[in-house]
Amino acid sequence: MLKRTLALTAGLALSLSALMTQAAEVLRVSAIPDEAPTELLRKFEPLGAYLEQQLGMKVQFVPVADYPAVVEALATDRLDMAWLGGFTFVQARLKTDATTPVIPLVQREQDAQFTSKFITADPNVKSLADLKGKTFAFGSVSSTSGSLMPRYFMLKNDGIKPEAYFSRVAYSGAHDATVAWVQAGKVDAGVLNASVWQKLVDAGKVDTNKVKVFATTPTYFDYNWTVRGTLDPKLAAKIKKAFLDLDPANPEQKKILDLQAASRFIDTKPENYKGIEEAARAAELLK
Repeated sequence: MLKRTLALTAGLALSLSALMTQAAEVLRVSAIPDEAPTELLRKFEPLGAYLEQQLGMKVQFVPVADYPAVVEALATDRLDMAWLGGFTFVQARLKTDATTPVIPLVQREQDAQFTSKFITADPNVKSLADLKGKTFAFGSVSSTSGSLMPRYFMLKNDGIKPEAYFSRVAYSGAHDATVAWVQAGKVDAGVLNASVWQKLVDAGKVDTNKVKVFATTPTYFDYNWTVRGTLDPKLAAKIKKAFLDLDPANPEQKKILDLQAASRFIDTKPENYKGIEEAARAAELLK
């Protein structure tokens, strides 16, 4: 009986070890769902293949239902790395243990001076002052560029509290959805991040004879690639180097950068997102 128990125990230990080894050989990656799921996957596939080549391990994209799901999965080690907005990074950082907080590795060059665009299809709207009593759309409530920072700047610079100023405030859930709502006349105006707006314009997916930008926010720090705090530091360093090594002079790597709407990736640090945290606390979105 003792021999059988020892054999079972040894077998279980070996099985658990094999599962842990298998998990360690797969880098589980996700992203906040700020665009349609098919678009997120299209953007990630070439980057994932590049990372597999550079890291010598399998890279798996894990879709999530919403913004909070990314934060929760990263904070509980069910993801190894995620593409986060500034606000979701702050949420993940605060949610993880202080001894092993999530670590921002890199950001795109433009994320150091990011902006949001206010758009409308109403020719009579020239500024936020023309929208009093009209309908307005944000993206996701957890979006930095589609909700938090535009809301913060409206209150700080114009004294506008959206729920009191507009007749109705809606949340489209994603930047491209906000554009679709404005273009279809579902709302009088909306706000989204500058990068997605430009991408949709360049792709001809916006009728710019109808939908126009009427205001732009001041700049702020936004997106970054973040890893869980418990990730092997050597692997984190290799991932960071892989991003920093992406060269726009290399045609294949430029395709990857273009899909990420990046001129190049640069180093980042937690301190860059203190302003985002302050804005979230001012908006009472953090307790």
